[in-house]
Amino acid sequence: MARCEVCFRHCELQEGQTGFCKARICKDGRVLPAHYGWHTSINVDPIEKKPLARFHPGTNILSVGSSGCNLRCPFCQNHEISWGDDAESPRQIYVPPETLVEYAESCRKMNIIGIAYTYNEPLIGYEYARDTAKLAREKGLLNVLVSNGTAEPSVLEELLPYIDAMNIDLKGFTDHYYNEVLGGNRQMVMNFITRAVKDTHVELTTLIVPGENDTEEEMLELATWVSGLRDKQGSVIGHRIPLHVSRFFPRFHMTDRPATAVEKVYRLAEVARTKLDYVYTGNC
Repeated sequence: MARCEVCFRHCELQEGQTGFCKARICKDGRVLPAHYGWHTSINVDPIEKKPLARFHPGTNILSVGSSGCNLRCPFCQNHEISWGDDAESPRQIYVPPETLVEYAESCRKMNIIGIAYTYNEPLIGYEYARDTAKLAREKGLLNVLVSNGTAEPSVLEELLPYIDAMNIDLKGFTDHYYNEVLGGNRQMVMNFITRAVKDTHVELTTLIVPGENDTEEEMLELATWVSGLRDKQGSVIGHRIPLHVSRFFPRFHMTDRPATAVEKVYRLAEVARTKLDYVYTGNC
């Protein structure tokens, strides 16, 4: 029996058993990444698609993803690799860190600035992101993490020396939404964000789901909290952290409601702008 220390679930695993995320396994009495080096997706994306609006705009990045996730968002757009029926055995290709970095270097002519760890949840296989990012940094490549932010501080500390930018989902601002709808832990995400902004460029994304996290009051509370975040010296920098307010579309297990009204997204972005300098709308 071994205990996983990556996120709040702290899965207790028997030998050969995988955790809730389907991406960590007990092997020889230790919990290890189950899919180290195995990818379900490798693509070249505009940096704005991560989304990052204020980090090297106009460039491209090599995006890679594996399988598994430690949340269960019912509207997940990548459920086939994250938690659908095929999440445990999607089609994958093995690319060790050295090979991925070599490939990214060869793509510089495509205006690629580095590697993004994305698509599924990269934190559940953080060892691969850490090892690859370290090699990429040595070659002058940048590293971007696109994450739900659901991980213990120890995981973040291993990654921070090599990560140049993050987009972190702050999916809502109530414990009910995180616990009952997403299967997550809001405080863990808030702690993750609070620490990350002290050492790297951070942008946040909030998907607006009708009937779940779409009130002006909740957006104001979320934006107010973000605006108070501080850097290492204790100076308030939160008002300069970009927030992406995105439109929901019904999919997967959440088809019981319409897409978010565009007017609603725009209005909530206006509310956020009363506290934050950089607010962007997405999927509109």
